[in-house]
Amino acid sequence: MSKICDLTGKKPLTGNHVSHSHHKTKRRFLPNLQKKKFFIPELDQWISLKVSTSAMRTINKKGIYKYLKELEKKGQIKIS
Repeated sequence: MSKICDLTGKKPLTGNHVSHSHHKTKRRFLPNLQKKKFFIPELDQWISLKVSTSAMRTINKKGIYKYLKELEKKGQIKIS
């Protein structure tokens, strides 16, 4: 299962674990993804998305339908 947000496109970043002696080893910074079902009243349907918590905050602020329309306008997603 890929760790990519369906809406924002956030994905894992790479970096280093840095020990007390400054010994560096590679690590991954994973996005905070959650599986969530959203109801779109304008379309009268449920959708399941894997979204980052920052995208969930934006959805709470603007509403799911308006946010999806903005992403469609930018060309990031396509609403059927």
